[in-house]
Amino acid sequence: MTTNLAYRRQRPSGLTAILTLSLLALSFRAGPLVAETHSFGVLSQRSAVLTAQYWNPILDYVKARTGVDLSLKLARTAPESNEAIAKGEYDFVYSNTIFLPKMAQADYQVILQPRDEAIRGQIVTLADSPIQTLQDLAGREVGFPSLAAFVGYAVPMDQLLREGIQVTPVFGGNQEGIMGQLKAGKIIAAGVNSQVMKAFANREGLSYRVLWESVAYNNLPISAHPRVPQAVVSAVRDTISGMNEDPEGAKVLETTAQVIGQKPPYGFVASSPADYRNYVDFYAQTLVKDIE
Repeated sequence: MTTNLAYRRQRPSGLTAILTLSLLALSFRAGPLVAETHSFGVLSQRSAVLTAQYWNPILDYVKARTGVDLSLKLARTAPESNEAIAKGEYDFVYSNTIFLPKMAQADYQVILQPRDEAIRGQIVTLADSPIQTLQDLAGREVGFPSLAAFVGYAVPMDQLLREGIQVTPVFGGNQEGIMGQLKAGKIIAAGVNSQVMKAFANREGLSYRVLWESVAYNNLPISAHPRVPQAVVSAVRDTISGMNEDPEGAKVLETTAQVIGQKPPYGFVASSPADYRNYVDFYAQTLVKDIE
């Protein structure tokens, strides 16, 4: 028995090895990856309905092209989303909070970034508001999405602190939550993501003024957890970045963009952590200490 077992474990001949590798390569190219569900977390910025309407068609496209089943995961608030990210619960994640120092242990790696223009932190007020400058906000209630919002809270609050302007923060749960409070007149001003604010205003017919605007930061990236096989990561990255080149993919991107009021260009391009270095630099020197 021992002899037979040893015989069966003999190294294959060079020809056998080449044929085996060739067949594996052909099978990989010929069909989709073996279906296995991978979680795809999305930072809470909009309502769950709008988020699902935007992302599910994109994730369905990826599955149809690659066989990789991406399951959309939504937390109720940005802090809850950050907690899941810190624990490494998502296989893929669309969020810019992965750059928080406390997220380092999860080790998510950027693979894609949006094609659209960079985002900026803004402090905005309604067009007909009596507020004209940041100094006018001193001692007032100012709205923010949550303690976890980068350009919606950390960046504008850092500016207020640097200018010595004390405000009372009011939180709306996510970006559009606080924008809704601004629209309803419940707050006098709000810290926002410039892109989300523009899309919200276009969709809601809202006129607003920008009191202050930060430097540019690349928009939220898609990142992968180290446990995800490289073949799966590559398939997701290449498929999403190539959607613009495929008529069906381009149509999906255009249709989903209309749901949230997004303007072209649509889609994503391949990216890396180096494209988000200024996030890391900000966290290293910010005056804001209560970021979640």
